[in-house]
Amino acid sequence: MTIAFVTGGTGFLGRHLVTRLVTDGWTVRALHRAPADAERLRALGAEPVRGDLGDPASLARAVAGTEVVFHAAALFKMWAPKAAFEQANVDGTRHLLAAAQAAGVARFIQIGASGVVMSAGRSMIGVTEDAPLAFPDWAPYLASKARAEQLVLAADDPAGMRTMMVLPPMIWGADMPMLGETIANIEAGRFAWPGGGASLMSTAHVDNVAHAALLAARRGAGGRAYFVTDGEDRTLREVIGQLLATRGVDAGTRSAPLGVAWFMATVMERVWRTFRLAGEPPLTRQMLRMVGYDFTISDRRAREELGYAPVITWDEGVRAMSAGA
Repeated sequence: MTIAFVTGGTGFLGRHLVTRLVTDGWTVRALHRAPADAERLRALGAEPVRGDLGDPASLARAVAGTEVVFHAAALFKMWAPKAAFEQANVDGTRHLLAAAQAAGVARFIQIGASGVVMSAGRSMIGVTEDAPLAFPDWAPYLASKARAEQLVLAADDPAGMRTMMVLPPMIWGADMPMLGETIANIEAGRFAWPGGGASLMSTAHVDNVAHAALLAARRGAGGRAYFVTDGEDRTLREVIGQLLATRGVDAGTRSAPLGVAWFMATVMERVWRTFRLAGEPPLTRQMLRMVGYDFTISDRRAREELGYAPVITWDEGVRAMSAGA
């Protein structure tokens, strides 16, 4: 029986990953900070371990005796100070890597983001893992995830701990937080389709991402990054429209030209930053780049090296969401 340590175990992806590991017979230990999170982890079948990614000593205690680390925790927001992203996503990864190396962990699997290769305002179709990482100042989340990926892959040691990245595009599923946020924007009259919603995008059901992470732990080559998808691409309007329909919501037809939307996002960011306004701007360049421009990826490497294939199709996932599963 393999012992796994999971971060982000109470998050959207982390819950599915923990459940899959437990179902497959792994012994799972999962990091938590709040007592309520400890109870949630126990309910999933995991052993909660108190600690913090910003506390190296607690991480050393948490990973002791584990064989595989799955790092799924991250600060994922469209608007926050750059320092917050760096602390959570870069420094946290650095601390966990050091703790895992010192503990003799055999494999370190980090769930990253395919958007780490996104460059500003251009179509990107069929992108592979060989594309260069991008570090745009206007996308602090993506830039921090790119720096974290550099740390993980550089830490690969053929004589010690093997490290890998699993890189999904938009992760979706029944309890996805983004859907509720989108519905709130629609109800508040703040939603418009960028470019008419015509951009092409890849997606990855949360169960497919968890499946790929386990395959990486078992079969992945060290020092490698793996894109993971549902195996078919759709337009933004098709993706979001079908997901909203599972909740009985129609986003309408209001749209904004990409150039206008990019200008508006730039202005909103400047206003929020200058006047230190509470909350997030309704639109940011980071958000617009992630959904407004074509971005599709190839998961050929994962299929060839890991034996990856989706365990759930788009249509199956949408039906399950419609049925309330």
